[in-house]
Amino acid sequence: MAVIGLKTVDCARLPLYDCKLFSRTFLLPASARPNVSRVVKLPPPLVSVRNFKVCASASAVEDGSSEADTVPIPKVIIDQDSDPDATIVEITFGDRLGALLDTMNALKTLGLNVVKANVCLDSSGKHNTFAITKISTGRKIKDVELLEAIRLTILNNLIEYHPESSSYLALGAEFGVESPEKQVDVDIATHVTVFDDGPDRSLLVVEAADRPGLLVDIVKSITDISIAVESGEFDTEGLIAKAKFHVSYRDKAIIKPLQLVLANSLRYFLRRPNTEDGSF
Repeated sequence: MAVIGLKTVDCARLPLYDCKLFSRTFLLPASARPNVSRVVKLPPPLVSVRNFKVCASASAVEDGSSEADTVPIPKVIIDQDSDPDATIVEITFGDRLGALLDTMNALKTLGLNVVKANVCLDSSGKHNTFAITKISTGRKIKDVELLEAIRLTILNNLIEYHPESSSYLALGAEFGVESPEKQVDVDIATHVTVFDDGPDRSLLVVEAADRPGLLVDIVKSITDISIAVESGEFDTEGLIAKAKFHVSYRDKAIIKPLQLVLANSLRYFLRRPNTEDGSF
């Protein structure tokens, strides 16, 4: 048996993951220590997702319940910058997530392969990280519609296996057991900034109220004015979406006048997410 966080678990039932943070030493508070006061040091196991085994029942594969009363903010990060060969997906929901085997299986139904999985612990909770590729090509995902499908699949699984997360997600209004108590004011939540990022590209930073299809809509709005999206990161933090895109115009950084056009175009679009084309 080992003590992890504030829970006592059976070591034989834990999956193995590649994560350097597991070699850290954790000193538990007095209220959570066993009868013998000691420092618990977790060993640094190392294993590939292709060969690790999870000793858990089918009904509990997504289980990672916490005794904390406060529901943490769910976060999903889709990172296209960190790895040249794979799309990196990170999921955080306090310490409530388990092995997420059902989420990995759901990603496989999209034609994806999970080539590596890590779990890291820090003060914000447990971070489940997947490196995924397209089965057909063996490379990272570049199709923005497929990237949005990945994001929505993960969020749907969060709501299914952790219903308490639905009140903190935009999808909870349609698919969750409990809709968000507060609606985000799109005018206040929307922020768009463009920075110089070298001679060949610029950095576009966007923050807006989340909704299904948002990633596709943002990229379409960018490409509609002939600006290319090279790579980036798209984060879902509760009801808010945050994105960073490396963009260019004709393989060069975006000049100031075009930066202004891009920023104003996105602000207008994001502050009116329900505007129909026929209303113009």
